[in-house]
Amino acid sequence: MHDISPIRAKSGTNQEGTSAHNRRVMIEALRLNGALSRADLARATQLTKQAVSNIIEDLERDGLVVALDTVRKGRGQPFTPYRLVPEGAFAIGLQIDRHLTRAVVVDLVGNVVARAEANLPLDEPSQGVEIILGLIARVRRELAGISAQSEKRLVGLGVAMPGPFGLKESDDKWMMPAWQQFPLLEALAAGTGLNAGLQNDAAACATAERIVGAAHGVDHAVCLYVGYGIGAGLILNGELYSGGHGNAGEIGMALLSPAGPGSTPLEHRASLASLYQHLGLDPADEHIYERIGALALAEDAKVMGWIEGAAQDLRWSVHLIETIFDPQTVILTSGAPEALARRLLQAMHPLLPSIADRPGRRLPRLQLGTTDPWAIAVGAAAEPISRAFDPRFSAILKAG
Repeated sequence: MHDISPIRAKSGTNQEGTSAHNRRVMIEALRLNGALSRADLARATQLTKQAVSNIIEDLERDGLVVALDTVRKGRGQPFTPYRLVPEGAFAIGLQIDRHLTRAVVVDLVGNVVARAEANLPLDEPSQGVEIILGLIARVRRELAGISAQSEKRLVGLGVAMPGPFGLKESDDKWMMPAWQQFPLLEALAAGTGLNAGLQNDAAACATAERIVGAAHGVDHAVCLYVGYGIGAGLILNGELYSGGHGNAGEIGMALLSPAGPGSTPLEHRASLASLYQHLGLDPADEHIYERIGALALAEDAKVMGWIEGAAQDLRWSVHLIETIFDPQTVILTSGAPEALARRLLQAMHPLLPSIADRPGRRLPRLQLGTTDPWAIAVGAAAEPISRAFDPRFSAILKAG
């Protein structure tokens, strides 16, 4: 436990008035590394042993941390490892897309403990919200059956839906205009009694990758999300970057040629919506995921033709991401079946030359991340957990 590999952790600070930040640093260190002793935590976070002891006692009292059995190693002092209590906190995540909604409950370490889905009427948010509230009530009942303290330990509701947000009124169906103009967060907060926060679906996917996926412990990563539309979730300096209006990473709207009559946004050519159109499939078909997966596995000629064209456009987008953000890795995530996502990834190689093409790389330039239709809802649920428990350096600046 002590010397096998370096412990991943942010530094705490021994200044006065920063105990809330230090508490978050300790929780994150335990989430990233698993069980650690007080000495491990002090060394990794650069906090005094006394500060670590005080915070551990607080976290134990709050039901967020538990002591494991004392470990004796050779002639050294025995030590007690501590780990997070998964049931110490819960959050609900909600994905809203054009034709469906999914709700999940995750615990403090990102395990999914309840989930449910339902169809939505297209562009009918007042009816849709009633369906969504019923779905949330259902997963809450399921959670209450698992944990008697669940209602006290629910830290919030995270919502993910396609962006961009807050643009001038549009009748572009890609942007779900009726939902954009509906007071969604107010309706959800009133209907659930929970604090609700909104992010775009690519940012939610990046949050999921950061908590339980390929971006776990990576400080600079961009998640390229290929779903009904296309977006990029930006993890910069270990934190999710959302931009001035929550619209950072809307790469699907990037034009593939100079603006003019023939210019086409990336997502109109390389998204799953373009694949459904290419195959003549109804996006509202509840079996569409299985159908696409079977076609990709069988290397259907029409699917392979779409992959070839989409891969060319997505290869360009990886080049653009690398040039602008200089990430350690780009992670391809998707709501598509793994067979399709894997073939798409393969077809994107060889990648275009870029500043990321350097010797001595520890991580691949492009790798496959989560290909789970539930990933966005999981990421949406992870966001309130992150808001409640992850370190934010901006918080220290305010404290100082």
